[in-house]
Formats: sequence, structure tokens, C-alpha cells
Amino acid sequence: MSNKTDSNLYTVLFAIGMVVVVGALLAFTAASLKPTIKENERMEKQQNILYAMGVNDNGETDVAFISTDKVSEAFSKYITKQIVIEGNDIKENDEAYLIDVKKEQAKAKAGETRRLPLFIGEKDGNTFYVAPIYGKGLWDAIWGYIAMDKDMVVQGVYFDHKGETPGLGANIKQRYFMDDFYGEHLLTDNGVFKGITVAKGNNDPKNEDKTDYEVDALAGATITGNGVSAMIKNDLKLYMPYFETLKNQAN
Repeated sequence: MSNKTDSNLYTVLFAIGMVVVVGALLAFTAASLKPTIKENERMEKQQNILYAMGVNDNGETDVAFISTDKVSEAFSKYITKQIVIEGNDIKENDEAYLIDVKKEQAKAKAGETRRLPLFIGEKDGNTFYVAPIYGKGLWDAIWGYIAMDKDMVVQGVYFDHKGETPGLGANIKQRYFMDDFYGEHLLTDNGVFKGITVAKGNNDPKNEDKTDYEVDALAGATITGNGVSAMIKNDLKLYMPYFETLKNQAN
């Protein structure tokens, strides 16, 4: 008589049982880790926003964020207000930094009103307006934060990516690229929005001209550079009405 464990039915039932057990373990692990993952995402966003406005632990050439044990305190210290712009409506929201920019872009494409988070910070007597941006690189998503003054002159940036090529497109998060954006103007003298182009044929490789609306491209990363240019132009232009309001209030 054959052993019951040799039957096809036993094999199928055993496989099903293992799938159920492993699935349950994975679900339990995911649920257990979810608070930790959310907390890490929160701290990372705060670090990125602070980095863009110059609150970081950088040396001469490295990229160093405020440490995770200090970031919450630093965020509360330097970010004085978070607002959400929704059409003509502007509201304060202490968790504006948690808004998913990708989802908001999808809402806009579907004809819905997009929410625009903006983080207002104070450092060394200067006011910074930090806006998140999101786009597409060569292989996957790219994103960043742009710190500006009231005239939409760039005061700092932070870029990151999901899967750009190491040594090429991935270099958007290197200091030598990000630092080039400091001082670049987004508007003409007449208040027309121009954005910033990552230009392969840029005639100002040292980026001394801050009103040419260009920075030097990364070698071998044309598509990633185009993605950076596009997300700056497409996302930051949406903040124009807010900055025009600031200008009118000053006058």
C-alpha cells in the first residue's frame, strides 16, 4: 500500500498550506514594519526639504543630511509654515510635506484640482519657499525640492531618483550638479516664467551667468537632464500665482 504522503492530493494540499502560512507571515511582517517605513519616509522628506534650504551637514563636496535623531527638531525650528495651494484657496497644513506629488499630478491629468504643497522656512534672517517637484528620468521616477526666495531665485535644491544609471543620470544627486542651481533665476525681469534648462550646449559651463535660465548638463545623461528641466518648468510654474500675490503684498 502506498504511503499517503506520496499522493498528488497530499502534495497539492501541502503546497497550499505552505502558501497560506508564508503569505500570513509576510502580511504580518509588512503590517509590523509599516509604522517604521512611514516614519522613515517622513524623516527622509524632512531631510530633503531642509537640505534644499541649506540646513544640512555638508562638508566641501559631500552630501550630508541632518541626522535622523535631530531632523524633527530642525524641521520644527526652520520650517515656520506649511501651506497647501488648491486653486485659489490657500490653507495652512502641518503635514503638507506628506502630500504625494505624483498622485496630485495624476489628479490634474484627470481634470481634478491639484494640491500644491509649499514649505516656508526662515534661516539666517532669510525667508525660503521650498516646493516639491516630480518627473520622469531615463528609467524611472526622479524628484526633488527647490528652495526659492520671494522673487523665485533659486536658493538651493535637492534631487533624487529611483533607478537612473550610476555614474550618469544618477549624478543628479551629486553636489557639483545640485550646487550649480544656486542663484539661478526662474523669472525674467518682466516676471515671465522661464524655468531652468539642463543644457548640453550651455555656453556658461561654470554657471556664472545666473540669468540665462540654464545649467550645464551631465555627461551621458541627456534624457535624465531633460527630465529635470521638465519637472522644474512644469511644477514650479504652477506656483507663479502665489509668488505674484507675495509681490503685490510687498507693494
